[in-house]
Amino acid sequence: MTLANAVPELSVILQFAAAVFVIAITPGPDMTLFVGRALSQGRAAGLACMSGAMTGILIHTLLVSLGLSALIVASPQAFLALKVVGAGYLIFLAFQAIRHGSAFSPDARPQKRRPFFRNWAMGLTINLLNPKIVLFFMTFLPQFVSAADPYAPQKLLFLGLLFIPLSLPVTVPMVLAADGFSAMLKRAPRIMRLTDYLFAGVFSAFALKILGASAR
Repeated sequence: MTLANAVPELSVILQFAAAVFVIAITPGPDMTLFVGRALSQGRAAGLACMSGAMTGILIHTLLVSLGLSALIVASPQAFLALKVVGAGYLIFLAFQAIRHGSAFSPDARPQKRRPFFRNWAMGLTINLLNPKIVLFFMTFLPQFVSAADPYAPQKLLFLGLLFIPLSLPVTVPMVLAADGFSAMLKRAPRIMRLTDYLFAGVFSAFALKILGASAR
């Protein structure tokens, strides 16, 4: 196997990048933690939490890649079934975004500064112990890889790792400008609502793509 075999087509990477961008700009529990910690303990604390969460994403990616690898080898039909179940979950996420909207309420109260490692561990722990993130990666990544692709596990790993550098240009500025970012969202609820509809639209489209797919 060469490195080229593990890299999806450019069109797939572009679709994946667009989806990651929408995910990154949508305020959620992770962003609330990053921004809240930056507001209460400083930028370094926010970046430490963010780096911990990114480490968690790396671990999730490895587990999903290895687990789905075994599933693909065992039964491509089972892998396709997982993708169909994933479509239902993505539609559920879209519905939740429209019904409940973004949950963004960072804690800005001053707190005792903690060492980098403790904030990193906080971000890692919250990420690893969140079952929604596990389910999300199990349903999100397989959309961009064919069940019949002999290099599917490697491509899943590539895309999961790519998630990190693609999201950093969005999340890092938000943490560095935590004060302004938090105030902007609180002053402009319509912007938050727009991201909700954008999130719902993108994931509904992906869900429909899965439902129309067939094993090949």
